[in-house]
Amino acid sequence: MTIQRDITAHIVAEYLPGTPVSELDASYDLLENGVISSLDLLRLIEWLGDRFDIPFADLEISPDDFRSVSAVEKVVRRYAGVTAPE
Repeated sequence: MTIQRDITAHIVAEYLPGTPVSELDASYDLLENGVISSLDLLRLIEWLGDRFDIPFADLEISPDDFRSVSAVEKVVRRYAGVTAPE
């Protein structure tokens, strides 16, 4: 499974149940369209951290980094496997 497909599948399962994965366009604005609330964003960040081994607590991120599946994929590709400073 590709990173984008994995992220899309998770978002659909958690926040858009009953929607086919193929219907969520990678550029669809998840925040503006109310798919992901501020609380959901925290849950998504936690899942991404666990799934892709990203220490988000040690990184500079903004809500825009999670605006769409494409934006989330860029964040994952940028930070996946980054280890937290000691």
